[in-house]
Amino acid sequence: MSHDPPPAWFTDALAAPVRTGEVTVDGVGIRYRSWGEPGEGAGLVLVHGGAAHARWWDHVAPLLTQGRRRVLALDLSGHGDSGRSDEYGLPAWAEQVLAVADDGGAGDQPVVIGHSMGGFVALTAALRHGERLTGAMVIDSPIRDRSPEEHAARRRMAFGPVRTYPDRETAVRHFRLVPEQPGNLAFVHAHIAEHSVVEDDGGWRWKFDRRMFAGMGLTPGELGSASCRVALFRAQYGLVPADMGEMIVDRKGRVAPLVEIPGAGHHLMVDQPLALVTGIRAMLADWEHSTPIPVPTFPDTLSPSPE
Repeated sequence: MSHDPPPAWFTDALAAPVRTGEVTVDGVGIRYRSWGEPGEGAGLVLVHGGAAHARWWDHVAPLLTQGRRRVLALDLSGHGDSGRSDEYGLPAWAEQVLAVADDGGAGDQPVVIGHSMGGFVALTAALRHGERLTGAMVIDSPIRDRSPEEHAARRRMAFGPVRTYPDRETAVRHFRLVPEQPGNLAFVHAHIAEHSVVEDDGGWRWKFDRRMFAGMGLTPGELGSASCRVALFRAQYGLVPADMGEMIVDRKGRVAPLVEIPGAGHHLMVDQPLALVTGIRAMLADWEHSTPIPVPTFPDTLSPSPE
């Protein structure tokens, strides 16, 4: 990777004022980071992918605070600095997103933006609690039986037995993306790697609980209809092929826009962060100045059962 100095936009983003907070959800402490001040408009909640953490958004979140917008990024349970649970799943993670939005001052109807597995969390929040959201943006999340991270874990391509390293530097050198991709910005990759490890009694290890690789995907039959806006982003060289993107749009009643980020791999914030920010900003501007199209009604298998 290149060792050239990072560009000014990146160093300025990392230097932006940031606060940390924690909220307890079902007995589990959920950590989050916040940028900007609570404003009048809808804030944003950024949701990482499987085995990732809030700091994957450090260089992206400050670029989304224009117009006094509040931006939050959380560590889902089992990830980053948040607590661990006995069980993990999309409904619980969706509840954590809403709890962070409330605790962190994201406004009455925030926008949830999720990458990969985090996109499934965003969709689950939209399907279960769409009336509490302005919308959900789903970034390169393949709608199938399992998430890409869970596929890799089950095929033993990554996320194997818990491994420890003798020192921080060794652990960071072993960091890699799943799936791997070319064209990563070295300074972004290095920043994420440095914040992906933690020290414990046995040495340095990754900051996620491997037990969370279970039942974290969505199938086409579960898409249903959200009572808020939904937008889909796919990476040109990512995990959502064009035909899958069209299938998802069809299932959403042809009212969910599908945006392709050219030249991007699955981990868009690592190889094409500025293009991703531009796409998100454009979608937010559209949502602020347009009227939602009525959403057709489909069966929603993620809705809570009546008591």
